[in-house]
Amino acid sequence: MRHFDVEMLTPGRWRNGGGTTREIASRPTGAEDFGWRASVADIDRDGPFSAFGGVDRTLTLLAGNGVLLTSPGVFERLPARAGEPVTFSGDLALSAELPGGGCRVLNIMARRGQWTAQVEPVTGRVVPPSGHAGVFYVLHGRWQTGQDGHALASGQGVWWDEDDNAPGAEVAPLSPDALALWADLTPTG
Repeated sequence: MRHFDVEMLTPGRWRNGGGTTREIASRPTGAEDFGWRASVADIDRDGPFSAFGGVDRTLTLLAGNGVLLTSPGVFERLPARAGEPVTFSGDLALSAELPGGGCRVLNIMARRGQWTAQVEPVTGRVVPPSGHAGVFYVLHGRWQTGQDGHALASGQGVWWDEDDNAPGAEVAPLSPDALALWADLTPTG
């Protein structure tokens, strides 16, 4: 498992100037045609939302009042509650509106035909399935990794590759208010 703290990740400005992205992980590393990618985006203003052909996306609101994603006559969705995943095709040309101001989202992208992603809120122990990749992002409370006993707080987490099968790989809650997002990434080929 590899640890991360979102505030320590270098933000990259979007080409349209509408926000920034902090990449957690991308596999293979640096590949434009990634198999999967996890990042946190700060969306600052209304504007076009980048299309990613052949990619399925899951956005989960982390902070703010949500982002309204629309493709006229095809798709309209407002991830309005923190921790609520919304899945959609990256092929869509979407526009983003911020009805309540800027927001922060967890963005999980999986290349169709190579990977599938399932993102869900969790309050209990997570043991990564063998042969899966994944990202674990803390929303509230405190958590601990099993391998090294590292404590995690809000905005921190761990990620792993499908070949990371170290014994004791798990993440467990340490506080009664513990809430996290678990993105389970399954290879399809």
